[in-house]
Amino acid sequence: MNNGNMNIRKAVLSDVKGIAKVHVDSWKTTYKNIVSDQYLNNLTYESRERLWENNIPNGGVYVAETNGGEIVGFSSGGLERSGNYHGFEGELYAIYILKEYQGKGLGKALVKPIIEEIAELGLNSMLVLVLKDNISRLFYESLGGKKIDAVEVEISEKKLTELVYGWEDTRNIF
Repeated sequence: MNNGNMNIRKAVLSDVKGIAKVHVDSWKTTYKNIVSDQYLNNLTYESRERLWENNIPNGGVYVAETNGGEIVGFSSGGLERSGNYHGFEGELYAIYILKEYQGKGLGKALVKPIIEEIAELGLNSMLVLVLKDNISRLFYESLGGKKIDAVEVEISEKKLTELVYGWEDTRNIF
């Protein structure tokens, strides 16, 4: 799929370095003043590369890349992982876009293949967890996500609230 100057495609193992860079750099901009600086400063590309080396072969990972081949965003998703939300079988696990590429439609472009992949499993509902203090939660609200729960998580010895947004029918998002 081509989104203007961007190409959205399924991730392959050779994308690991680009995805890890977006993952770490996005955490440092998105979660500044939410998560401790010490935690953010200790994030490494190498640790995220190992994570994505394990995740990409399982599928459900997509990248947004420039026409020059630079990865500037990614998304991942699949079956809902917790089993705590009856009626919500799919889950958007992660979506990260470099700060300078946000607000240009890439978020929607990266959510779409996750919804399509979930639909291929015969599922039409989805949820996503997002830190309450993350302004990106408004993106999920703009897509029609409804708050269905709030859960406490701990990141670097700090208790934070994650909001759970759900879509009962993902066919109505786009």
